Amino acid sequence: MDFLSQPRQQGEPAPDDVEANGARHSNGANYPSGENSGEQGAGQGGGQGTGDSGEQSAEQSGEHIKFGDYHLKEPPKSSDLNEYETLDRFITAFEAERRASLASAVSKRRKPPKWWQFWKSTEGEPEAGPEPVDLGKPPESWLETDIKEGLTNAQVQERRRRFGWNELVAEKENLFAKILSYFRGPILYVMEIAALLAVGLQDWIDFGVIIGILCLNAFVGFYQEKQAADVVASLKGDIAMRAHVVRDGEEEQILARELVPGDIVILQEGQTVPGDARLICDYTRPHDFEQFKELRNEDKFGEEEDTGNSKNAKAKDQEKGADEDYEESIHYGQPLVACDQSAITGESLAVDKYMGDVLYYTTGCKRGKAYAIITTSAKHSFVGRTAALVQGAKDQGHFKAVMDSIGTSLLVLVMFWILVVWIGGFFHHLKIATPNVQNLLRYTLVLLIIGVPVGLPVVTTTTLAVGAAYLAKQKAIVQKLTAIESLAGVNVLCSDKTGTLTANKLSIREPFVAEGQDVNWMMAVAALASSHNIASLDPIDKVTITTLKRYPKAREILRQGWITDKFTPFDPVSKRITTECHLGSDKYICAKGAPRAIVNLANVSDESRTMYNQKAREFALRGFRSLGVAYKKNDEPWVLLGLLSMFDPPREDTAQTIIEAAHLGVPVKMLTGDAIAIAKETCKMLGLGTKVYNSEKLMHSGLTGTVQHDLVQRADGFAEVFPEHKYQVVEMLQQRGSLTAMTGDGVNDAPSLKKADCGIAVEGSSEAAQAAADIVFLAPGLSTIILSIKTSRQIFQRMKAYVQYRIALCLHLEIYLTTSMVIINETIRPDLIVFIALFADLATVAVAYDNAHVEPRPVEWQLKKIWVISVILGSLLAAGTWIIRGTMFLTNGGVIQNFGSIQEVLFLEVALTENWLIFVTRGGQTWPSWQLVGAILGVDALATIFALFGWLSGSGGGVMQTTPPTSFRDSHNGWTDIVTVVVVWAYSIGVMIFIAIVYLALNSFSWINNLGRKDRNKKDTQIENIIGHLNKLAIEHEPDTKTGRDKYFLVEKSAAEEEDL
Repeated sequence: MDFLSQPRQQGEPAPDDVEANGARHSNGANYPSGENSGEQGAGQGGGQGTGDSGEQSAEQSGEHIKFGDYHLKEPPKSSDLNEYETLDRFITAFEAERRASLASAVSKRRKPPKWWQFWKSTEGEPEAGPEPVDLGKPPESWLETDIKEGLTNAQVQERRRRFGWNELVAEKENLFAKILSYFRGPILYVMEIAALLAVGLQDWIDFGVIIGILCLNAFVGFYQEKQAADVVASLKGDIAMRAHVVRDGEEEQILARELVPGDIVILQEGQTVPGDARLICDYTRPHDFEQFKELRNEDKFGEEEDTGNSKNAKAKDQEKGADEDYEESIHYGQPLVACDQSAITGESLAVDKYMGDVLYYTTGCKRGKAYAIITTSAKHSFVGRTAALVQGAKDQGHFKAVMDSIGTSLLVLVMFWILVVWIGGFFHHLKIATPNVQNLLRYTLVLLIIGVPVGLPVVTTTTLAVGAAYLAKQKAIVQKLTAIESLAGVNVLCSDKTGTLTANKLSIREPFVAEGQDVNWMMAVAALASSHNIASLDPIDKVTITTLKRYPKAREILRQGWITDKFTPFDPVSKRITTECHLGSDKYICAKGAPRAIVNLANVSDESRTMYNQKAREFALRGFRSLGVAYKKNDEPWVLLGLLSMFDPPREDTAQTIIEAAHLGVPVKMLTGDAIAIAKETCKMLGLGTKVYNSEKLMHSGLTGTVQHDLVQRADGFAEVFPEHKYQVVEMLQQRGSLTAMTGDGVNDAPSLKKADCGIAVEGSSEAAQAAADIVFLAPGLSTIILSIKTSRQIFQRMKAYVQYRIALCLHLEIYLTTSMVIINETIRPDLIVFIALFADLATVAVAYDNAHVEPRPVEWQLKKIWVISVILGSLLAAGTWIIRGTMFLTNGGVIQNFGSIQEVLFLEVALTENWLIFVTRGGQTWPSWQLVGAILGVDALATIFALFGWLSGSGGGVMQTTPPTSFRDSHNGWTDIVTVVVVWAYSIGVMIFIAIVYLALNSFSWINNLGRKDRNKKDTQIENIIGHLNKLAIEHEPDTKTGRDKYFLVEKSAAEEEDL
């Protein structure tokens, strides 16, 4: 292979490579793949044999294979190939075409439908036969796209027809199936049974109204959810993943969902990998595409179908034996990019990726810039296949469990009341289905209608959907509705410092310059030791470079013709950034990083070291982040230049917001990567406590079990935090019962965002962090998060008020009607009952738009409290109805002033008191919205008209034969005089005032307020200590040289070394 050759002079591109020569004058490419490589073998007389031997040697040693420059050639057209070249291309494409042919053949072998299967497609069903090899794998010819030309629009359309859009979406829901879903569920099934029972009893009015109630709920639910979803979707476009792609010979930016297999994408640091892709070459060395094609044609890359390649390689090495070669351990050339695969493999450090390596969809590119080719669509990617395994499990969270619990309890209750009514009916000698109102089946129909809250699933779900749309207008995109419930209950917020608590506007203050050094030279070295990829500059690198405006002499130094040979970004091990570069014949290594890491590079006197450390500590105490700067020239020792001091001022509203969060019962814990002194100073500025601890000491200093958990719970923040520390902090808080919210912005934050009860991707976060989060914020600052917590609590309060109201309504009529049926053999007519149910739903449709107060502490469902209060409210309503019915046993009619109907008076009193109950359960801290007031007044007016004109009261005023008999005589047409209606209104108002007083009194008792509330500070000392001791143990493995077997030892992990700064 002619690219495996002898090394040429460092930094020297091919003479005719204009693009590479131009690119070498800036270090925009973080991972150059060609520098420090060999030249073309033919040019140095290495010959073909030398290249082959080099390849064999590299395979045996497992080292990186380096390659040199190669002249970029125009890919030959099929018409220009001779017969052997055409044959060679056929060999390359044959396997893929055979697979495609097989898949096509299999898809065409279909059994014709039977003559009676008119609903099936004329193409029929596929016959049994061999499955295609892999329908998610495109033909090999599709993956031969030229990196300069890319795909054409025609090719894109053709490939999209087969593979679809490049996105992971839930299975597309059929519109008809979506509408049907609003008629499914235990509560709705009961109403549908009631509709069938009405048909059996030939009660067409009841049947029509029940169907109307079901359709109303379905329409309202579908419409409101669609409206809310449209608002959220319109803003989700702002956070959609994007990709840089080459098409029709031009570079352009498109949405990642528009990619197809064979697309050439350009990956660079800070971006999310938009699909499973194979790396081709460095962006500044497009001529290496020829080497990539040669390696691909020789099948050197193989197939990578799993992550964790290093683990797989080790396992296969053990299987094959130490003497056998294993091709997957070979890397070709220099590393092109580094990817963070922590969300997939759990690896905390970025993984270097080389030519031919596979990059996985949704992983993050940490450094480098390179060409890659998309190998399949998102659905068939590694992440997509994993997601498909769990797609059937539609977890709807705690909210769905609560709704199911309430629905099941109400169903059991209604069955109980029906049983009681049937037993009472036997004592009254009632028939099962005689053609009048007073029979057991009609009593059953009445209880089925009022015993289950038909609107409960729809109103609660649409309240969440409308709330999500409102949050979206506040620049908070809710990824799943159940996150609103989680956010409302959060009692600990772990927040980033930079950009959330602070303004994310770094500025460099007056630097500290070591004795005998020049400040301009130091600033120039600091700029050299920075990434020069302008498109995605790190904030620190950005401020370092832009500060050169204040140092014109430093800019003059940079204009002297520097050439970057190698750039190594910051990593948590070395804690520094280094750049290898040269000016003329002199070679320099420039470094910038943590003060301790930089001072350890240089051989300085104790006096200089002491002064340097003292200055770093002084900067930290003032809240400044300090970075050391040093350089090395040729073979000379390292020279310490000084310290840069950077300051990120707190946001103006942060201190006030933190106080507000504390009043809401949500303490803020700051997690920052800064030194502990800086973290403490920032906490002082923000009004946070100063109990800030070093995260490394927390995890590795010997603290275990309960002591460790207590420290995490007591702490105001943690400094020098890495992503794994965030994960552990969240886990420990959750073990104590806390509902934790975690903010994050980087790819590394994805695991902790997933782990948190409510993961929050802050403004400007990476695409990977947004994908892992439950809520994505498009506006900066902590105040946005606190505002969203308030809003979510208001949404939760609306749902809680409605649930309490609806349970009380069911119990009200169940208690009254059951006792009425059993004691006096009377009920409210089914025709009127269905309208009571309809009015209850109409009145509460507007609950989603009601004004709600913000609870001063994290909210919970507290089902025990809900049931206790609902039972009391329902009993009081039933007692109020019994009182008004009892007065009508008097000869003068009691509440009836001139003339009236017992049925209509009961109907009006029940309708009024039930509708007004929502004003009680919603609380009196805020005024009700005009939508809610308008809806309730509207149904109250309808109920009044029903009573005045005797609608649906039945023949003869709806008189029933009661036991004992009623002495008062109804009006023959069921009408009720206006004076009686006014009296009923006044009586209902009195009932509601009494119930409101009882409700306020109940909520004033602390034991009721805390009923059903979970302990957010639970402590199991024994379990925590056991887990703590287990975490200190590790398993060591070593092979036995004598027996050849593996040995495993249980050992104690070593404690971290103590650090002062």
